[in-house]
Amino acid sequence: MSVETLVAEQVMSRILVVVKPEESPLMAWELMRRADVHHLPVVSGGHLLGVLSREDLAASWSGGPWEQSGRQVGAVLTGERRPRVRPGTPLPRVAAILADSGCDALPVVGEHGLVGLITASDVVAAVAGRRTRQKGTAGEVMTGMFHLEPVLPRES
Repeated sequence: MSVETLVAEQVMSRILVVVKPEESPLMAWELMRRADVHHLPVVSGGHLLGVLSREDLAASWSGGPWEQSGRQVGAVLTGERRPRVRPGTPLPRVAAILADSGCDALPVVGEHGLVGLITASDVVAAVAGRRTRQKGTAGEVMTGMFHLEPVLPRES
């Protein structure tokens, strides 16, 4: 299979770590750290609101942990709408969108919402002949979304 015939769904990450817009930047940072990811889709009620990057968090960071725990991730998202691609978008088109937009990750949105995330690293790996995925079979769970809930100490 040549790179020109690959499509987004064959190289995207299907298991995603997501964050809700009301979560704190501190929680988002911890999710990124624990999952070893650089991008978090921000999802509310099954709808993609945007993609938060480590750079977005770092650029908006002010004060210490206490200040960050009182802020919301939704406020950190820039007003600019990040491009999105469909699962069947050809990989050369995905690469062109990444290059033209200055983004290093694109959400992959299907008929029923977010189905994956494709990064510049995914594209480079595909060009190098690594990490291509076959289409899922009917009934296969395509996307697993994880969410970390804080555990607060009980009052004595």
